[in-house]
Amino acid sequence: MDRNSRHQVIKRVQADIPRGAPFDLATLASLGVSPQLAARYAEGGWLVRLAQGVYAFPNDDFAVQGALKFLQQRVPGLHLGGKSALALQGVRHNLGGREMLVLWGDARFALPAWFTSRFPARYVHASLFDWQGTALASTTLITPPGAPDGLRASVSERAVLELLFEVGTQQSPEEARNLFDGLRSPRKELLGQLLSRCTSVKTVRLFLTWARETGVVDVDDLLARHALRTGSDRRWMSRLADGTLLSLKPHG
Repeated sequence: MDRNSRHQVIKRVQADIPRGAPFDLATLASLGVSPQLAARYAEGGWLVRLAQGVYAFPNDDFAVQGALKFLQQRVPGLHLGGKSALALQGVRHNLGGREMLVLWGDARFALPAWFTSRFPARYVHASLFDWQGTALASTTLITPPGAPDGLRASVSERAVLELLFEVGTQQSPEEARNLFDGLRSPRKELLGQLLSRCTSVKTVRLFLTWARETGVVDVDDLLARHALRTGSDRRWMSRLADGTLLSLKPHG
């Protein structure tokens, strides 16, 4: 390809690919750019190579939303979860200037350096719910108000269980409790469905315990209408990393 042809192709790339997000070789290929030509454009300063097969435009200070939507195309089930999803829906507590993003997904995945260097984040891959025979895996992911179309985040009822799952590991009990206290009018039937699918006994017991203490839902009614995995009849006890002793009864 001669120089004039390469110039026409990059002009088409600049016109057809929107700013605000990375793009990959498949996107470039659809516009007639081979991997070799993409490498030449990067050498010439027309593109910036973020990682193998991942590019952006020079001086395109893309936002986290565009980067997340790009990753969602690559990671099954990727979404904002836990306290990040709660924050998008107005449940916050003492947020710092640059809060770490909590991302969940359905596959093992290491967040790329080009992402974490721009947006502090961690990724959680855990089988917290048994989704078999239900559509809850997709229906409990939404695009929050004000977020770009297609950006996925857990609804608050799912997000709070993701939050509680991390208590004692990545999440402090104090902050989790403060966020839990910020829940307002959760959908009781949806909570029951999610709790009945939750595979973590600790998460279920912790929710029931704090729900009794706060009165956010009627725990006895919840237990009467849904079969929850609360484990044995014995008290569940664990010493957390910060020294806190977590003691949870079967039914809160």
